[in-house]
Amino acid sequence: MKRLLLTCTDLMAIQFLVPHVKYLSSHGFSVELACSVVGDRLGDLHRELDGIAPIHTVRLVRSPFSPANRHGYGDLKRIIDGGSYDIIWTNEPVMGVMTRLAARGARRRGTRVVYMVHGFHFYKGAPLVNWMIYYPVEKFCSRFCDMIITINEEDHRRAATFHAKRVEKIPGVGVNLDRFSPDVNTRSEWRKKLGLADDDIALLTVGELHKGKNQQTVIRAIRKINNPHIRYFLCGKGEEEANLKKLAVGCGLKKQVHFLGYRRDIAEIMCACDIFAFLSLREGLPRALMESMASGLPVVCTGIRGNVDLIEDGKGGFVVPGDAGEVADAIKKLIDSPGLRAEMGACNEKAVEIFKEENAVEAVENIMRSVKYIDE
Repeated sequence: MKRLLLTCTDLMAIQFLVPHVKYLSSHGFSVELACSVVGDRLGDLHRELDGIAPIHTVRLVRSPFSPANRHGYGDLKRIIDGGSYDIIWTNEPVMGVMTRLAARGARRRGTRVVYMVHGFHFYKGAPLVNWMIYYPVEKFCSRFCDMIITINEEDHRRAATFHAKRVEKIPGVGVNLDRFSPDVNTRSEWRKKLGLADDDIALLTVGELHKGKNQQTVIRAIRKINNPHIRYFLCGKGEEEANLKKLAVGCGLKKQVHFLGYRRDIAEIMCACDIFAFLSLREGLPRALMESMASGLPVVCTGIRGNVDLIEDGKGGFVVPGDAGEVADAIKKLIDSPGLRAEMGACNEKAVEIFKEENAVEAVENIMRSVKYIDE
């Protein structure tokens, strides 16, 4: 049985990687986790895994500049040196750098190190400071892993110029198509729960409320459309919530913009809605967008890395630059044409099939089985 150490934040694990841990554990791998606690989700993670995999905690924080991270490096080194792991699978920038550095001795003893990139911090259109800081660090540290896994085309092309022996691209972390799918009865029930009238058009955004997710542009676009039947639902929490609420009031949209907070019933809410708005400024391969596609929703999204891997402009929705006026035009086209909404939604249901959870977990398992042969 292969011993595998997965390193990531508690938030990454609970949101995206639990299906992978369960799948690998049931397919001949002895999995352990080493998690930094940044999202207060360690208890949820223990409950979700229910003893399947031991969880170590490491004292890392999200900021790459925090001196506290030296303690996390020490924690990782002790775990790795004492674990006799066959494979180490690491995720995220800070955890990824610290894990690769801490695993140098283990690699010399035969441990394989795999780094999964969920979206480099340097990308087309990224701030110059991101390129100055993150790019050289990631390129340098790529020599300390055997393989890099990417989840979008832009990152894949860039990682191929680094020092890792092998670079693979997989269909993201996967989306549960059994849970996310259109359902007429659920739609009717949840439109009532959300207080929607038959002639209301429900827009939805799912994600953390911060500037990078760009929910403010959706609110400004709704003001430009000036249609009292538009209802905009935001699922998520974050530092920008107060500012977004203030903006909605200032735009005269207090009764049309609804903040639902963190939700565990996203699939049902998606069934009730008509359009998915996703104007994020940086993504890897956004699962919320994939879930909306599986739910049969047409999409208005920005033309950034990750989004363009999922949505073809004019097919599954409209890919826009991010200007409030152009966003408003795209939303209005969908409001005015129920037939177009249905056509684009059906296109998305078909397109998202390749990103289903089963494909993602099998792709990761195949990589973990093949990485030992990387020099052959």
